[in-house]
Amino acid sequence: MTGIIRFHETGGPDVLRWESIDLGEPGRGEVRLRHGAVGVNFIDVYERNGLYQKPLPSSLGKEAAGVVEAVGPGVRHFKVGDRVAYAQGAGSYSEARIISADDLVKLPDAIDDQTAAASTLKGLTAQMLLRQVHRVKKGDALLIHAAAGGVGSILVQWARHLGATVIAIVGSAAKADLVRELGAQHALLSDDDWVAQAKAITGGRGVAVAYDSVGKDTFMRSLDTIRARGLMVSYGNASGAPPAISPLELSKRGSLYLTRPTMFHFTSTRQALARAANEVFDLMARGVIKVQIGQTYPLKEAARAHADLEARRTTGSTVLLP
Repeated sequence: MTGIIRFHETGGPDVLRWESIDLGEPGRGEVRLRHGAVGVNFIDVYERNGLYQKPLPSSLGKEAAGVVEAVGPGVRHFKVGDRVAYAQGAGSYSEARIISADDLVKLPDAIDDQTAAASTLKGLTAQMLLRQVHRVKKGDALLIHAAAGGVGSILVQWARHLGATVIAIVGSAAKADLVRELGAQHALLSDDDWVAQAKAITGGRGVAVAYDSVGKDTFMRSLDTIRARGLMVSYGNASGAPPAISPLELSKRGSLYLTRPTMFHFTSTRQALARAANEVFDLMARGVIKVQIGQTYPLKEAARAHADLEARRTTGSTVLLP
């Protein structure tokens, strides 16, 4: 039997339950994977609380790393004993699982399970944001919310590597120190007037791109930091869903562009997934991206991990250990 976290109703962290299931054997195109570490992401919170609806009861989690235990018929790219990671397909909050081989990527020897579980989905998200949604170039001024978090800390490091000017928004002085260490030239506190500060930093012009994962509490103010014909990237809802917006709001602020990307649309083929993952893992292996694992919890204590994440008591990435 295999331990797994599931929920039978939406709600707070207390709806998460530890249960046992019989996995069975992998089918055609599938592998059985033994998890070494499991990543926690805000999308897990959105599914648990019902913002993103799923059939119930449901498993949880998109991201993990581990070792292939068995392969089904037709699997060509993986064998028993391979170390792999993935960032899609619900069910990572478990000791082991059956998963499509097409969702997996091989792990370089230089990257351990905890690092991979802490960074695969977040790294792929950062790759999407910096290399596909907007191809960041040297000199771009970027506003990054939740910059000390799992995705944010990777965005800061990667954006600096690309030569951007990084304006990081964080919730405390300690987090401001952290993002400066990661390379942010400017660290602003979320309780301050960061709109005016961002405008001052850019000489009144505004930033090329605002990356907003907070949502409701910051969305409209983020729009006010963007230069004419700049881009607003809304990719999360940590404070709740952003407000409905009239296209005229974009027009009067300088003909802005607005997008709400989802990473899975940018990695929908095996080739696209492998290409993005290889770029992320290469930067990690070279030390360009240093993964910040802020805290770990036993897998059975996933509810505590969710409570801390929602209360913004975490920094960097959160990892569950089976």
